[in-house]
Amino acid sequence: MAKQDRAIRTRRTILEAAAVVFDERGYDAATISEILARAEVTKGALYFHFASKEDLARAVVQTRMSVTALRPELPRSSKMQELVDIGLIFTHRLLVDPVLRGCVRLSIEHSATAPDRDARFDDWTQLHTRTLMEGKERGEVLPHVMPSEVAELIVAAYGGINALSQTVCGRADLERRAIVLYEHLMPGVAVPAVLARLDIAPGRGARALAELERQRTAAPAGVA
Repeated sequence: MAKQDRAIRTRRTILEAAAVVFDERGYDAATISEILARAEVTKGALYFHFASKEDLARAVVQTRMSVTALRPELPRSSKMQELVDIGLIFTHRLLVDPVLRGCVRLSIEHSATAPDRDARFDDWTQLHTRTLMEGKERGEVLPHVMPSEVAELIVAAYGGINALSQTVCGRADLERRAIVLYEHLMPGVAVPAVLARLDIAPGRGARALAELERQRTAAPAGVA
């Protein structure tokens, strides 16, 4: 059991190191040597778990946050708060989760040699579309809003601010940029009564994620 636990920890260490290198360098520029140096493991240990750089990159991509992990299990005060929370939780996770950062870089990598290069943000777009449709059914969304179009706009805009923030300051201002995005976007999406109640304040992503974790902890066995 101790040997198995050690192997699991080693694999996780390698995965996190690779994610950091892929995030910083991109798939093509990243090297096995850099990953080994950051992980502080032997080449044999790396190749025991991963057959190649491509295999390692694919493992990073496959660890990306699922749609259900982004969506609260219990209802929010409004679907539009849920919509905002999806993005701000994702922002917070990007700032604290190196594997997620590497996954995002690889998922939007334009290199023809990057694995799973077509794994864009279809699941995220679908989640936004569904949330907007549910909000529209509840009267929270302005009549002219087309859920699928707004969903694509949010995902595309978020991808842009993430790339810009990473380039300019290593994502140090990503939360601020995400808040600005929602402050400008939501008045054209939510009805005034719902808009007035939205929490888009700094730290909302961390607070919403903590609430999500409390929901999961409090859920009866077999429900979460």
